[in-house]
Amino acid sequence: MSAPAVRGRLQWSVVVPILAVVVLVFAWFRHDHWAVLAVVAAVLIGAVLGAVHHAEVVAHKVGEPFGSLILAIAVTVIEVGLIVMLMTSGGDNTSTYARDTVFAAVMITLNGIVGLSLMVGALKHGLVSFNAAGTGSAVATVIALAGLTLVLPTFTTSAQGPQYSPSQLAFAAIASLALYVAFLFTQTVRHRDFFLPVTSDEHGRMTGLVDLDEDGHADPPSAGEAGLSLALLLISLVSVVGLAKVLSPTIESTVERLGFPYAVVGVVIALLVLAPESIAAVRNAARDHVQTSLNLAYGSAMASIGLTIPAIAVAMIWLSGPLVLGLEPTQIVLLVITVFVTGLTVVQGRVYALQGFVHLVLLASFLFLSIQP
Repeated sequence: MSAPAVRGRLQWSVVVPILAVVVLVFAWFRHDHWAVLAVVAAVLIGAVLGAVHHAEVVAHKVGEPFGSLILAIAVTVIEVGLIVMLMTSGGDNTSTYARDTVFAAVMITLNGIVGLSLMVGALKHGLVSFNAAGTGSAVATVIALAGLTLVLPTFTTSAQGPQYSPSQLAFAAIASLALYVAFLFTQTVRHRDFFLPVTSDEHGRMTGLVDLDEDGHADPPSAGEAGLSLALLLISLVSVVGLAKVLSPTIESTVERLGFPYAVVGVVIALLVLAPESIAAVRNAARDHVQTSLNLAYGSAMASIGLTIPAIAVAMIWLSGPLVLGLEPTQIVLLVITVFVTGLTVVQGRVYALQGFVHLVLLASFLFLSIQP
């Protein structure tokens, strides 16, 4: 890459996050005009692209699976802040907001990010391969977390309705955090090799690990460049969530005018917040690093539950009103189908485009039934 191209790339990637913060500050207090909302939407897209760029720089410096882990945790921490912020605004629908947003994030990651990654990777490379042992453990953790926090509350009897009693919520929060920390230890310390991109033969069978130091890409950035990108990544993510919060009243009013269920608001917010991870996952799939894409997808699903539920449990100490976590019957059926299909997808460690298409159909089903339950 030529020097002017490098300077241009660095220039936009630095300017856009700063511009996003400036727009966020000005729009936070006054955003009732359509022109302001249009600028917010345009800058939001730029902040998403900036977050993807800086996440890739940091990932190149620290290596996998730490790179995908940084992006997943950063996005989820900001997502938690957004959920708590919207719940404190009050209203009749806030009791289900955490459930709807977390469930939307799970369905988008397990079907949307995974489906797109498998489709893009398989269409470009024929067959794509990954480590079934590492990916299988990630899927098992996601299933346990989703069942514990989103399914069981529908069937418990200590509290009225699909919600946990205070003691049950405390137990679910501690168990979720414990599961997430245990997986992080496995992914980053105990069995890190199970989560690295793999090489494969012409039949898609895994033959070894990708040598990321000799993959034809540029040398890793310096510590200073990586530190700057980490700071700009956090700025970009804060801007994405803040700008999404600015747009949320417009989204809510639009959903209400169209006659859609309030759960659609959580779906739209989850789509916006997960956009950086989605783009990063698809880019890695195009490079035949599907393992990294799956790390992002399942890591995001885990973080969305394993960090959000404990944070919401703590927040309920001062938040008034009920916290409905239990899924509706239609949502439970969609989750069960997704779990079953996901198991069949990861069991062999190699897939072709059909599996990706199946996941995308499940995502489309979730989106459609969110609008027309």
